[in-house]
Amino acid sequence: MMLSNLSLVAIFSAVVGSANAFSPAGSNSYPGQKSARIHSAPLSMANNDASTPPTEQTRRSWLQTSASSVLLGSGMAFAAPAKRASASAREVTDASSGELPDLPPSAIKDYLQYRFPLQLSADFYIFDLQTMVADTDEFGEVNELVASKGARGGQGGATRIEREYINPMRIIGLSMPPEYADDIRDTQFAFEKAMSKLTKATNGIRRDLPVEIDPSVVPKAKEAWEEGRLALNSFFVILNTATGLKDELTVIPPPGPNQYKEYGRSIRRYNEFQKKTKQCQNRGGPTLSAAWGQLMVTGYLQDSCGVEPLAGYFFQ
Repeated sequence: MMLSNLSLVAIFSAVVGSANAFSPAGSNSYPGQKSARIHSAPLSMANNDASTPPTEQTRRSWLQTSASSVLLGSGMAFAAPAKRASASAREVTDASSGELPDLPPSAIKDYLQYRFPLQLSADFYIFDLQTMVADTDEFGEVNELVASKGARGGQGGATRIEREYINPMRIIGLSMPPEYADDIRDTQFAFEKAMSKLTKATNGIRRDLPVEIDPSVVPKAKEAWEEGRLALNSFFVILNTATGLKDELTVIPPPGPNQYKEYGRSIRRYNEFQKKTKQCQNRGGPTLSAAWGQLMVTGYLQDSCGVEPLAGYFFQ
């Protein structure tokens, strides 16, 4: 028993000695300090307190704590790697992932082309459109998104909702096998119906028009948004099932105090992405602005404007 205790003391002394060897006199830094700061950064951002730096340790104190944990049998020294693993980025997928190889070539092509813009559209739906439908001052902008504009020849121009939601639904649905195509078509129709309700609820209401506003318009707009959320979620679930890529497309949780947390995607990265994209549109003028969706798919915005690559934004 005495020999065992002496052995433990020897091990502890060797660990502390290693700490002294790595720590110059008067130094408070250590080789793993940078990674420790990175690991604690998400907690700091979640608290929204940039003025409070994460707790820092010297290499010697860290080694002493780890050695004590081992000697006491607490196992705390092994907890950090597991925590880092859980915080790792999502697995990047391609045409060979999941059950994509079993789908028709056109379905694979369409899915891979539209999955990034579709998730970005879902981010807009939860982060922006949800707040807009709750504010009558924003109804004019909402109506611009969902109502067709007049054009020559009596043909209405495509709205943003049609370009970024309905058209991708239609294209992907036409290329999918019949067992999925019918369900996708149903979700498309349900989403179109919800957007039609949103158009009626917000029509004729603008912040610069002094008109009496019916108290029921906001509840009606929120109801239309909710119906659209359910339809969009159903579409995402069908695609996740068809591709065999579980939860690749993130569905939108119901409204509530923990909605953003449950969604799991960063509103900060979304706002930064939208800001730089807008700057790029303005730099290129009306022509570039009108074609921005296609330019995102091709990668032009990422290369010339410093916008975060869509793959990196998607797999967060």
